[in-house]
Amino acid sequence: MTDDQIDTSDAPYRPGAVWMKAADRLPHTKQQITLRVDADVLEFFRKTGKRYQSRINAVLRSYVEARREQGK
Repeated sequence: MTDDQIDTSDAPYRPGAVWMKAADRLPHTKQQITLRVDADVLEFFRKTGKRYQSRINAVLRSYVEARREQGK
């Protein structure tokens, strides 16, 4: 199947796939924690494949960076 044949009409909007770009950055020092998230959120990220935890981290990082830019 080619990319043009894939139906992406139900895919969420991700401007420039910012969180995917952030996932590819050099790794930071990480700490292992326990984090509770909604089941549907976890299911969404797990369906994205391997390194889903890195993508969750990238989403959180983009939020932090946006807040820093706003001075909050």
